Amino acid sequence: MKYLFHLAFPVHDLSAAREFYGGVLGCEEGRSGDCWVDFNLYGHQIVTHLAENGAGIKATNYVDADDVPVNHFGIILPMEEWRALADKLTAKGVEFIIGPRIRFEGEVGEQATMFFLDPSGNALEFKGFNDLSKVFAK
Repeated sequence: MKYLFHLAFPVHDLSAAREFYGGVLGCEEGRSGDCWVDFNLYGHQIVTHLAENGAGIKATNYVDADDVPVNHFGIILPMEEWRALADKLTAKGVEFIIGPRIRFEGEVGEQATMFFLDPSGNALEFKGFNDLSKVFAK
């Protein structure tokens, strides 16, 4: 059985969220109300909730030479899909806070990563692995 995750997070503006998640990331829009919108992010349900003061980066941690936003979410993709997404986002002019790169190169946890912000300042990380069975390898 495949399990899906549900993630709810705050945004400042639902129209901007629709443009970013639907237009830039290509997420299909699901149900919505006056103060929330569901999106399909690679088969998982993410919900943007209108909360004008709740969004944005609050803290970072130093990881492999980068200041990584502590609060972030995203998806782990096969490497080919990750590369295609990185190219798509670059072509659309997305400003990265940590640009597409390989982290932990040559180590067991080697992975591709990129971080960027949505219009409300929520951090997203997309990772790529050559072998998805190695996601939790030590």
